[in-house]
Amino acid sequence: MRNFFISLLIGSGIFFQPILAQDFEPNYEEAQVPSYTLPDPLLFTNGEKVTGPKQWNNRRQEIFELFEKEVYGKSPEWDGELEAEVLFVNPDFMDGKATRKGIRLHLKRNGQDLPLDLLIFYPNTRQAIPAFLGLNFYGNHTLATDSEVAVPTAWIRNNEAMGSSDNKASETGRGKRIPNWPYEEIISRGYGLVSLYYGELDPDFDDGFQNGVHGLFPEESRNAASWGSVAGWAWGLSRVMDFLETESWVNPQKVAVLGHSRLGKAALWAGAMDKRFALVISNNSGCGGAALSRRQYGETVGRINQSFPHWFAENFNQYNEREMELPIDQHQLLALIAPRPVYVASGVEDRWADPKGEFLSCVAASPVYRLFGLEGMPVATQPAVNHPEMGHIGYHVRSGGHGLLEYDWMQYLDFADLHF
Repeated sequence: MRNFFISLLIGSGIFFQPILAQDFEPNYEEAQVPSYTLPDPLLFTNGEKVTGPKQWNNRRQEIFELFEKEVYGKSPEWDGELEAEVLFVNPDFMDGKATRKGIRLHLKRNGQDLPLDLLIFYPNTRQAIPAFLGLNFYGNHTLATDSEVAVPTAWIRNNEAMGSSDNKASETGRGKRIPNWPYEEIISRGYGLVSLYYGELDPDFDDGFQNGVHGLFPEESRNAASWGSVAGWAWGLSRVMDFLETESWVNPQKVAVLGHSRLGKAALWAGAMDKRFALVISNNSGCGGAALSRRQYGETVGRINQSFPHWFAENFNQYNEREMELPIDQHQLLALIAPRPVYVASGVEDRWADPKGEFLSCVAASPVYRLFGLEGMPVATQPAVNHPEMGHIGYHVRSGGHGLLEYDWMQYLDFADLHF
């Protein structure tokens, strides 16, 4: 039995209270996966069949609105101002091979100013280049060895290994996540990298949606279909994309959005909401991400909603341990990205995230890609460990467990090479 955590706000201090789920034992046996039928992404709710790309646009909207209402919640249109402040520029980074710079985005609305610090790396070239955009878990300073990249002051995950104390980052975490964001290799392959700390967009605890991007909309009257934190993180990625469209070093037609774990869920939803993301990458995203909910393998809808009540729309709770009643499933989330490429990755030891369920989601999304004359998932049987398969849908299951590793990045770079 594992401990699960919900966050509690007590006075001015935030701490994690462990909850032992006595009534929940995760299923890790394929023989115990229930029989299920997946909703057909190419079948309208009225029973009409999608026969071509033009019809798909209407069916896509139908599916999107279901995810919006039942899973992630509806995000508001951005009607504020976005300003960019240059914090620093290092044009001779990596012995002159690259530029590193810090940008503070100011999201301004209703007299409020939400600052978001971006850490940007790109090779020094005269041509606009493709780039990866991803949220990080512990602060931009964990991707840098020098003090020019500031330690964030926003709420941060309580993790002593990353230098966190009382949910605040510290210098002891500096540089510790560089192996998870190998910018030197990314730059050497001709790509840029843009990252920001996810807690600046929305703090990862149940705060009643008073802070972060939700706090920019104080007039919003919340209901059961309002946006949760996953949608907030995804919405924030689109605001960064707004900024990147103004930058001369990046080709805005070739920006890949990437996320790991809960941020993999956010990357997929960002790719579904915003077609400007030309390529979408989900790393170990599991339940509410790439894994099929109906399999009820590892983390379930009920378990994730109990552990993280702020992540999704309130409506998602209707399907706690009732996944068969969902009008959609996660393969349709992948299908929303078509015809743009999407990559899904699993760790073989990360059974909580259901690697097989993530792969089967890729297979079940493939008919939509074939509708566009594209190859979706090239194989129907889950590949062997460390043997990636790449069509317009890519997939690998690697050795090891839950994490964003160098091996994963090498596949993502190859996939981007293939499609960019």
